[in-house]
Amino acid sequence: MKKTVSYKQAQITDDYDVILIGSGPGALVTAAALAKKGSRCLLLERHYAPGGYTHVFKRKRYEWDVGVHYVGEVMRPNSLLSRLFRYVSDGSLEWADMGDVYDRIRFGDEVYDFVRGRAAWLDRMKSYFPANEDVRALDQYVALVTDASRQARGFFAEKAVPDFVSTLAGRRMRRGFMKYGARTTLDVLKDITSNTKLIGVLTGQFGDYGLPPSKSSFAMHAMLVRHYFNGGAYPVGGSSRIFEAIAPIIIGAGGTIVTNADVTQITHSKGKVTGVRMADGRELTAPTVISGAGVATTAHSLLDDSTAELTGLRSCLRKLENSAAHICLYLGLNGTSDELKLPKANWWYYPENYDHDDNVERYLADRNAEFPVVYTSFPSAKDPSWDTRFPDRSTVELVTLAPFEWFQPWVDKKWGKRGADYDALKQNFSDRLLQKLFELEPQLEAALDHVELSTPLSTRHFCNYEQGEIYGLEHDPNRFGTRQLRPKTRLKGFYLTGQDVATAGIGGAMVGGVLCASSILKRNLLKEVLVA
Repeated sequence: MKKTVSYKQAQITDDYDVILIGSGPGALVTAAALAKKGSRCLLLERHYAPGGYTHVFKRKRYEWDVGVHYVGEVMRPNSLLSRLFRYVSDGSLEWADMGDVYDRIRFGDEVYDFVRGRAAWLDRMKSYFPANEDVRALDQYVALVTDASRQARGFFAEKAVPDFVSTLAGRRMRRGFMKYGARTTLDVLKDITSNTKLIGVLTGQFGDYGLPPSKSSFAMHAMLVRHYFNGGAYPVGGSSRIFEAIAPIIIGAGGTIVTNADVTQITHSKGKVTGVRMADGRELTAPTVISGAGVATTAHSLLDDSTAELTGLRSCLRKLENSAAHICLYLGLNGTSDELKLPKANWWYYPENYDHDDNVERYLADRNAEFPVVYTSFPSAKDPSWDTRFPDRSTVELVTLAPFEWFQPWVDKKWGKRGADYDALKQNFSDRLLQKLFELEPQLEAALDHVELSTPLSTRHFCNYEQGEIYGLEHDPNRFGTRQLRPKTRLKGFYLTGQDVATAGIGGAMVGGVLCASSILKRNLLKEVLVA
């Protein structure tokens, strides 16, 4: 089954029930859920490759994921995310367990393993921090993380309930979660410990949502930590398998997924959506339109000014910032993962200083300062099908923060043709990231075969995020109190999907997708997924 068609070759009619802008995880899940209820969906993807942050790219005899480095909860057969993946792919997606250790947090020469299983994780942390006051703090911490995650169910369910239910019960549904959502991670942790090292280790995954402890909402931190308590997994065949597994559900119901399809405007008349206008001027019509492009892109690029104000999205953006931008160094190596001793677990490399906020502040003030974090993933070691698909080759990816403003001077230059100064800046970052890797994994230097760096401009170009942000809107305490971040908008027939509706990452985007479908269908699909 051919899963996509290019816009120039597509035979698009006006009898689709739903038009979706984008083909990332949020749009895919929404479309698949609607398809299962009989809707014909048209997905319009601006990029030449579908899947949003689940897509891959290839060079020579290598392949890299661009956003899916690991996923939690999918190895637990009864978890929401495991059931959701099965629901939208008819169980066709396979996962590879990363093993007992999924993350390794390193400060200078000190290493802390994050191990799967909540009890095992807690025991390991207590072995690193055996003092009585630290043991008590760790018990309190796990209790807070667990409760915040439990309260999240009502908070997110409220986003999809009918308006009258929200009016009657919305405040009660949100209240338990918001006592965590409205506070920073650092404030909550300081209530239970004054141990700076312990706080640094407990927040050692902050790159997974992009904000250091004094800036992030504790609710976001807690959901992320809880998400990985049972370990991490990687899709067998690479992250592109996620799109490949979900697409047949959409196509089987009469839907179409179109690439190279640039939507420039959402059209409407008399307070009701009518469709979309394409870059070539063509108008496509449908009674329901869903944006998976993110709130910022939707409000600034796809809606006219008055409609962006009507929906409340502009006022939302006046209160919230875009999430962090990043650079990623993609490496290709000669040799298998076993030969090169590549681990499945991710490395988080930090300076010797355990204060993440201080490290980030120094780096933002001087981009030549020590990196505040270097996240290192070894995708070829995680995928059991890799050696068959790419024999005698391996891959590594290194990610760190990099504000969009540092690359602003080249924003109007074409991809691949941004000039010598831009190339020199990229080379500087590449050399420094390689130096960090080879300090810690010296056996990889002789095997290096391919080096390529992406910047926030790459993310902007390929994923259409206006400032190269990776997690949509940032997850600070203001975010969860912003009521406009919900699927249904004030423009009749127009909805939002993806991580801005829920939370960061593929899991958050997928939950945003099922909330969007629930809102459209006026039925609790989360409940259906859990009993499927």
